[in-house]
This record gives sequence, C-alpha cells and structure tokens, in this order.
Amino acid sequence: MPLTPVERSLRGQIAAHTSWANTEDRPARTANARKAMLDKFEREVDPDGVLTPVERARRAEHKRKAYFSRLALKSAQARRRRRGGDAA
Repeated sequence: MPLTPVERSLRGQIAAHTSWANTEDRPARTANARKAMLDKFEREVDPDGVLTPVERARRAEHKRKAYFSRLALKSAQARRRRRGGDAA
C-alpha cells in the first residue's frame, strides 16, 4: 500500500533525525554544500571571471546578503498573511 503524503513526510523526518544523530562532525558534513552556495554567488556576480578575487568575494557577499534578506522579507510577509494582519 502506498504511503500518504503525511506518512512520507514523517518517514523522511525520522530518517533525517537518525542521520544527524549519527553524525559526529556536523560542520564537515555540510561544508561542501556551503562552499557550493558561496561559489554560486561568485559565479553570478562574475560569470566571465574578470574581477579580482577580492572584488569578486566582496560582491558575492553582498549578493548573498541580498538573497537572505529577500528570504527574510518573504517569510515576514507570509507570517503576516497567516495572521491576517495588515501591512505595518
């Protein structure tokens, strides 16, 4: 019998919690993903590779901050909508 969406979600949560419980070095486990995300921002600000490494890093940091600020804004708007609140 196929699992319901709720059961699939619970199964995934159980697997994730079990996996993290067995992880000794959490930062090492996520290091490749963090590096890939930072590299993505660098490619976005300098697709042709013409900037100096220092300038590329500076611009990528601003791109990263803008990305996370945008996520925070969307999150705040969604929470306000769920509460049924007006724009403040």
